[in-house]
Amino acid sequence: MQEKAYKLLALQENISNREAKDLIDRGLVFSSGKKVVLARALMREGTKFSLLKTKKPKILFEDEKILAINKPYSYISEELESEFKAKLLNRLDKETSGLILLCKDETFRQLCIEEFKRQRVYKSYIAVLDGILAEKVVVDEPISTSKSKNGAFSKIVKDGQNALSTISPLMIQSKKTLAKICIQTGRTHQIRVHSAFIKHPVVGDEKYGKIVADRMYLHSYELKILDYEFKANLDESFAKLGFELKNLDF
Repeated sequence: MQEKAYKLLALQENISNREAKDLIDRGLVFSSGKKVVLARALMREGTKFSLLKTKKPKILFEDEKILAINKPYSYISEELESEFKAKLLNRLDKETSGLILLCKDETFRQLCIEEFKRQRVYKSYIAVLDGILAEKVVVDEPISTSKSKNGAFSKIVKDGQNALSTISPLMIQSKKTLAKICIQTGRTHQIRVHSAFIKHPVVGDEKYGKIVADRMYLHSYELKILDYEFKANLDESFAKLGFELKNLDF
C-alpha cells in the first residue's frame, strides 16, 4: 500500500497534514538518507522519516531604525516581516542561512536601498564548496536571470548584468573547501552560479551544482552599510562537515 508522503509524515510525527507538508516543502524531511522533495509523492506505508532540525531566527542587533537577524536554513525571508513587524531590506534564498536586515523606518530603508543600488554595501558569505580550491579566485562574469513558475534561474551570458565575486579558501577538509565569498554586486543566485562556473559548486546546491546534501551550505556572514557593521553567527551545521570554525580568523 502507498500513501502521500506528507500524510505518512503527519502520522509518524503526530502533527497536522499542513505542518507535515510545510516541513517537506522547506527541505527538512529525509527518508533513507535522501531528501523528500515532493509532499504528494507516493511512498509505501511504514516509510520512516528523519527531520533536519533548525533553530528559530535570532536577533543580532536592534535599534530604532534597523534589525539584523540570523536567518536559519529553510526559512523564507518574507516570513520575517510579519514575525518582527519590520520591512525587508535584503533577501536570502530559502536554502541560504545567515544575516538578513529589516528596517523599521521607511525613510531610512530608502536610504539603504540607494546604498545597495550604488554598490556601496560590503557583503560576505561563508560557503562549503565541492573540491579543493587552493587559491583566491576573482570571478567577473555577467549574469542573466529568467523567472518562471518554477522560480528564478540564472546563467552566465555575455550581455548579462555585471557580477563580481571574490572567492577565498579558508580551510580544506575531505575534498571540500570552506570559503569566504565577497560579492560587489548582488545578482540572483550570483554565488551559486559563479561557484559552479569555476567547477567548485556550493555543497547542497542541487540547481546549479548538482551536489546533493542535507542542506545548502551557504551562509550570509557580514554586511556593512552606512555606519552599521553586522556579523552573523556561523551555522552549527558547517561543523558537521569537519570544519572547526572557532579557530578561524576571517
